[in-house]
Amino acid sequence: MYHNQYIYSRERRRFGRQPLLSDRTQLMLSIQPSQRIRNSYILRNPMNNSTQLSDQMAYSWVETDNVTYAEHGMYHYEGGWPREVNTNDEESTMRYRKKIEREDNWGVQVMHLIHTSMDVTAQNSAVNIYQEFFVDLPADMGKDIRMPLEARQCNIFHDPQKPVRPIIILDWMPSERRKFLSQPTNFSKDEAKMKPQEISAKSSEPVGDSSILQNVTDVSRSDSNPNSFYVWNQGNALHPEVVFDSTEPVRIAHFCPKDDNFIAAGLQSGMMGLWDARNGGKALKVSPLEAAHREAAVALCWVHSKSNSEFYSGSYDGSVKYWDGRDLETPIQEILLDPDPTDDQKRERAHGVTVLEFEYTIPVRYIIASDQGHIFICNRKGMSPTEVLISNYRLFSGPVRTIERNPFFVKNFLIAADWCVKIWAEECKGAPTTLLMKKKNEMLCGTWSPARCSLFVTGDSRGEVDFWDILLHQRKPIFTLKLKRPIKYVKFRPDGKYLAVALENGDVQLFELDPALRQSAAKDKALLMALFERELLRSKLLEGRVEEVKLKRKTSMFEAEQARMREAELDLLAELDPDDPDQFLQIIENDYEFKDMLKLFKDSTFNIDKKRQERQFVMERTDFEKSEGELSATDLEGLTAEEIAALQASGGLAGAVGQGVDAAAAAGKDAASGAAGAAAGKEGAEAAGAAGPAGADQKETATGDKRIKVLKRMADKDK
Repeated sequence: MYHNQYIYSRERRRFGRQPLLSDRTQLMLSIQPSQRIRNSYILRNPMNNSTQLSDQMAYSWVETDNVTYAEHGMYHYEGGWPREVNTNDEESTMRYRKKIEREDNWGVQVMHLIHTSMDVTAQNSAVNIYQEFFVDLPADMGKDIRMPLEARQCNIFHDPQKPVRPIIILDWMPSERRKFLSQPTNFSKDEAKMKPQEISAKSSEPVGDSSILQNVTDVSRSDSNPNSFYVWNQGNALHPEVVFDSTEPVRIAHFCPKDDNFIAAGLQSGMMGLWDARNGGKALKVSPLEAAHREAAVALCWVHSKSNSEFYSGSYDGSVKYWDGRDLETPIQEILLDPDPTDDQKRERAHGVTVLEFEYTIPVRYIIASDQGHIFICNRKGMSPTEVLISNYRLFSGPVRTIERNPFFVKNFLIAADWCVKIWAEECKGAPTTLLMKKKNEMLCGTWSPARCSLFVTGDSRGEVDFWDILLHQRKPIFTLKLKRPIKYVKFRPDGKYLAVALENGDVQLFELDPALRQSAAKDKALLMALFERELLRSKLLEGRVEEVKLKRKTSMFEAEQARMREAELDLLAELDPDDPDQFLQIIENDYEFKDMLKLFKDSTFNIDKKRQERQFVMERTDFEKSEGELSATDLEGLTAEEIAALQASGGLAGAVGQGVDAAAAAGKDAASGAAGAAAGKEGAEAAGAAGPAGADQKETATGDKRIKVLKRMADKDK
């Protein structure tokens, strides 16, 4: 019997592949029902019966704590060496290798390693390394694998008062991270209930009287006080840890950054108060009404000082006052927020103060924001208003809500106002247009993250808390929390792990941030610094371009005005008659070009005449003009004044020589004496010539060779 044998061969890399199955419709067999069996079928009454064959389980949902995973790696070079072996010493490693090779278990381990390596090699051979896998999968298939950026709500702190009050200020305690200050206020209700008689009664009392302090701070510690504000513990949302009392609404309150035992607050009446953060209750000190602001104190910032007790306060009345917490009877300094500062301050020109900002690393500067969108740069060392208010810039149309410096780059500010937030630097006169984030809702607050350098958070009037990262996106937020009430204030905890959000209904919601939102990558600081530098350079270039455009516009307007005036002059000149002497004179007077040319001609003529008058003429006599026997001044060079006088007395010089002698010796003799000397010196010259060689030899020994030559030349001329 013959058997047919078929051998099916395939490549090794095709082994183990998933079989591809397909569905198809094909009638394989059809059996018709039997009529005999159908007739014997009996119908029953319908009935329902349920059967449960598996274990019954209930659906449940449990929220567990977040688990953070970390990946760690180890780098091996030539395997793992024991600690006692120095891998850099070749002899030590060689000895250890020989020691291991002498062990009996070494061969078994090597064989096991060879088998494992061969299996891995065979698996790799089955994979086509040149094939592109997962190409047919959709692009959004792996989106759910990535960890989303989010914040989880941890706790809610409700206002103990009923009805609830909106919270306008949140401040974390510097030394204790789990505690924060929430400052609700009911200024809208109390402002309507305030009686002028109460304020006048307080102002009529003496300044030094303790009754003012007693009236202001005498209030019960009960929760029924409508002006209370609190310090909460992060772990206890039922009851506040410390309660502070006040007789009037508190508009702003902040911890002292260097000594968190004290809280400074501004009141609705414009007075300033100081509270003890450890005990709460009544205020320790309150400024008198005559030293307070004229309107509510809505801005406050602590500044650097040796006593850690000095702070600035601002109000809607346009005044900024400098206080010392040890003595609140009178402010140390007061200035008005005038955009055109002068030594004579005027309150009608002052802007209302909305925000005060101070950075401890820059102790001589602080920033003031106004209700008209201006930013004022101020100097703490200045004494007069012109020295304090260095410069001001208008960045917004409405009031500025928030100013906060970047914790990593303190020269850059986050400013929230109107319907946008801007990142602005002090070196720029205006905000860079690129670092501008707009929204359709009004921005009410904003803050930088102290942990992630490029992250900041904003809150708007529709209850949206937006997380912005300018390194990831500059046009839309990377993450948004939607709440049901307008956001009044947002503040990060100093470590950046938690975010406190104050709502208009009196609640404070605490959110825990995802790890991706509270840590920076290794290159984030360098990238953010480069971004700020580019925007600063770009802003300066734009400012220079704006100045060029303004100058060009000003020049073109001036040229247009000059052309218009010239056309008007030409029209006027065209109407005049040159034949009329009076009109001809008017034509000349109105012709500015002719007048300029005439003035230029007169000036040049005057300069030429002046140069001619200042020119000096030197008349020198030639040799032909000299008479016989005259000697030049060069012939008398080398003779002393006594010798020249002797020659004049002897009459050995002519009249012209006498003038040369007078000029050389500067004797100042007149012309008559020179002529007499010339007449009397003729006989003396003859006598000198008769003296002979004997007298010349005596003169040679007395005066020198040069003088002898001069005398000989004179004697030759006489002969």
